[in-house]
Amino acid sequence: MESEKRILTGREKDDEAIKLLEKLKEQLRSSDASNRRRAAFNLSWMQEDGLEILKEALTGRDHITTKNAAAYGLRKMRGRMRKVALEVLNQCLKHPDSSTRQVCISALQLLGQKVPAGSAQKKPAAKKSRIREISHERRPRGRVDTRRGIGIRRSRG
Repeated sequence: MESEKRILTGREKDDEAIKLLEKLKEQLRSSDASNRRRAAFNLSWMQEDGLEILKEALTGRDHITTKNAAAYGLRKMRGRMRKVALEVLNQCLKHPDSSTRQVCISALQLLGQKVPAGSAQKKPAAKKSRIREISHERRPRGRVDTRRGIGIRRSRG
């Protein structure tokens, strides 16, 4: 008993491809990190269709974990799509969403690309704390145990 494989026609192949792309699109937004990563890698092999889905996930209103997976998929593009994927990452440096910019910057750095100075990550300025004087009036009388930070008062007998 041999299992016969049915030969798919052009229309059936298109339907199968659409189902597969929808499945990978769902997995890209999965809560499981390995599923997201695997879906992004599989989409990287799907040329234009995969590129469109990864670009949509990167620039959309998805969670940052989905954006990271999409950037991973774009980094893994091979052949003629590699250059297009790099262009997408560079275009997303001007995206209004800060998480998208951050993901693209780190993806380009992982690829060894130079990131333009205007889109570099801005680090918040360190908040300087002021040293204030402590008045002697509010200080507890007696010795302070430095191990516990508790004031020890001497009893007067």
